[in-house]
Amino acid sequence: MGDKMSDMMTAVAVSHPGGPEVLVPERRPIPVPGPGEILIAVEAAGVNRPDVSQREGKYPPPPGASDLPGLEVAGRVVARGQGAERFEIGAAVCALAHGGGYAEYCLVHETHALPIPKGFSMIEAAGLPETFFTVWSNVFERGHLQAGETFLVHGGSSGIGTTAIMLAKAFGAKVIATAGSAEKCATCLELGADVAIDYKTQDFVEVVKEATQGHGADVILDMVGGPYVERNFQAAALEGRIVQIAFMQGVKADIRLLTTKRLSHIGSTLRPRSVEQKAAIATALYEKVWPLWEQGRCKPVIDSVFPLVEAAKAHARMESSAHVGKIILKVK
Repeated sequence: MGDKMSDMMTAVAVSHPGGPEVLVPERRPIPVPGPGEILIAVEAAGVNRPDVSQREGKYPPPPGASDLPGLEVAGRVVARGQGAERFEIGAAVCALAHGGGYAEYCLVHETHALPIPKGFSMIEAAGLPETFFTVWSNVFERGHLQAGETFLVHGGSSGIGTTAIMLAKAFGAKVIATAGSAEKCATCLELGADVAIDYKTQDFVEVVKEATQGHGADVILDMVGGPYVERNFQAAALEGRIVQIAFMQGVKADIRLLTTKRLSHIGSTLRPRSVEQKAAIATALYEKVWPLWEQGRCKPVIDSVFPLVEAAKAHARMESSAHVGKIILKVK
């Protein structure tokens, strides 16, 4: 990497747990890829809820992960560790990172990187990995959503929500989404949702039952928790599957309906999973979902783009919940 000056990069670190203002740009050594790893010169990085939790001190990085936030990047491969041969130097990729995405360079395992779909910009590609890995693994692999079933997603206008609506529709499900305003509901419908529920003015349990002639939702994707746990049980169909990927409002519920309705309440998070498990999700995405993008049937919804050094503004935007779709940091 040439002279001493160029061995350093700009990264955005969490100076101490707190609000968006604790995200501070600093100079760091460029990381060196280990066995099976590639070094990506990052052009764009996605902002996700776990980054906010990490910044607040509520979600420490797993052992061995970078202490920098950032779980998804797009850019070009500039170095390869021992045995990493999947991508040529210079290849354009997007990847799921174990951390470290808020930087000019990021290390990822080569099996967690995928070629950027044809016609996608780096900004769009940076909005793919975290949400699509999460939605694919939870809704389809764990929730077993099938064509013809009814799928309920909460927070339909979020990065996860917009992704879930598009994918569930593409695979033939009936989609119901909840969102917090008439505008956000309109966005959900534009993306393909059959029904959009303004949770501030409507009771989603009643609307789901009405929209499904009393059947309920076969699969529910929830990151809210709190009072939603019990209400999801009420909105679920017999033998419904509720996949819980976060508890933004904590957890407290009467779970008796689990037994009478023979429900499955499945919990999962992506980040702690093994290299092999994430590699398997990447392979499934490449086979099943990449073709949808290349045919132009799915496009990530980009809310806003901020320069890397203004990551604090990007976090403030996410915390305002005014965003629709993905918030991206532009690095190059």
